[in-house]
Amino acid sequence: MEKFFDREAAGKVLAEQLKEYAKKPNTLILALPRGGVPVAYEIAKALSLPLDVFIVRKLGVPGHEELAMGAIAMGGAVIFNEDIVKSLHISKFDIQQAIQAEQQELERRELLYRDRQELPEITGKTIILVDDGIATGATLRAAIQSLKQKKPRHIIVAAPVAAFSTCEELKNEVDEIVCPFKAENFYAVGVWYEHFPQTSDKEVSALLKKVRQKIGS
Repeated sequence: MEKFFDREAAGKVLAEQLKEYAKKPNTLILALPRGGVPVAYEIAKALSLPLDVFIVRKLGVPGHEELAMGAIAMGGAVIFNEDIVKSLHISKFDIQQAIQAEQQELERRELLYRDRQELPEITGKTIILVDDGIATGATLRAAIQSLKQKKPRHIIVAAPVAAFSTCEELKNEVDEIVCPFKAENFYAVGVWYEHFPQTSDKEVSALLKKVRQKIGS
């Protein structure tokens, strides 16, 4: 199985596939933190496009938090995997507890990464939404739902790797999906990378600061 060396290498591959958008007016790259930021940074750098983050949090099943039962996004969008919620008999109380906890983390990250700066204007723009990989697509769907409320002109999803079935499901929700590798049997995003360390808050903040300094200079 062919693998990317790391997120930065994956971002460079995606940048090549997105080169038609280089320096295109009214185009904005939004990364899903934390792992999507190093990928998106390479795209933004190569294509000379502005970069920001769109914060989304997975809602994990109580006791099995790695399994997504849904997700929440900036702007209040909440989505659920109804099949998982029903099959595991997850109570409304547990759902509300998960939403409350993740909402706090979402707000913490927004303050940390954006430092009270407003999200750039979305209306009428082409948005390139970037993550380091797509498994169930729960967090991505929450982001898409929230972004659509802001009426962008186009939404393009870009990820180095994805589950084939999820890409098929997302086709009707966005204008374009750019993904070099799609797998029928998709176990985890990390197996597609030789180096897949957890991206830290510090790294995210540093990359965003670099972009803002470049735009400001």
